[in-house]
Amino acid sequence: MISKTEQVDRIAEKLVEAETIKGRSLWNDAMHRFLRNKAAVGALTIIGLVLLFAIVGPFFAEWSNEEIDWNRMGDIAGEGRPSIENGHYFGLDPLGRDLYARTIQATLTSIMVGVIGAMTAVIIGTLYGAVSGFIGGWVDNLMMRAVDILIAVPFMFIIILLLVIFERSLFMLFIGIGIVGWLDMSRIVRGQTLSLKNREFIEAAQAAGVGWFTIVIRHILPNLMGIVVVYATLLVPMMIMTESFISFLGLGVQEPNTSLGALISEGAGTILYGTLWHLAVPLFFFLILIISLFFIGDGLRDALDPKDH
Repeated sequence: MISKTEQVDRIAEKLVEAETIKGRSLWNDAMHRFLRNKAAVGALTIIGLVLLFAIVGPFFAEWSNEEIDWNRMGDIAGEGRPSIENGHYFGLDPLGRDLYARTIQATLTSIMVGVIGAMTAVIIGTLYGAVSGFIGGWVDNLMMRAVDILIAVPFMFIIILLLVIFERSLFMLFIGIGIVGWLDMSRIVRGQTLSLKNREFIEAAQAAGVGWFTIVIRHILPNLMGIVVVYATLLVPMMIMTESFISFLGLGVQEPNTSLGALISEGAGTILYGTLWHLAVPLFFFLILIISLFFIGDGLRDALDPKDH
């Protein structure tokens, strides 16, 4: 027969063992699942290399993005070709500026537009959808009808109208893309909130007298982080494509600044003169950015999908 002292000792040993065994949280488990996705990890590596190029690349540039090579600008298709000797690693653009330096600037601009635009859309859409779904009733009905009306208006028309009425600056481009980017996000978050608002922990918080806004911030939003993170990664390439299309039309980033869309537009206009690199270089960076971001978003969706656990 085991004495009480031995029972206490065994319980103490079990407690010590339990403390040494670390449990794996949902996010840790999702990270392990993401790392097993070779396509997503490869895409993340490519994005890291592009960011490294954009950050470290300027240290290897022999020309600035605004400096004109007057000796070679008259023969862009000849002496303006990519050359390590002349320091023009990607060649010259139609105005005789170094395409290597301008590609670095364009890549940073496009990434910045994608990230800031996606963050703006996620913050506005998440709060709007969570509040609408949690309050419910006529407030929810009114808020969602407003979203339906805004979705019915062509988003490109709104962005172009803002850029035409106000100054065509990078800041206004952020505002224009962010204004229309949150609408789909709000509908997704609202649907998830409706499925969470009747859960036991929400009812317990309401019974304890916790205010509705506190419940939304502390209980609803943390449980929506999985789908929010996935949708945010899918929003970034959509924002980059939107900005590139606007810049392709000549309404986006203005000189002396540039973006990948603006460089693609310039390259498409000069391709008949035998300057293929004008189009190939920015198009290459644009495609690897978009494809890699979509692979990352797909990998996060699989990693955070509770049905796969």
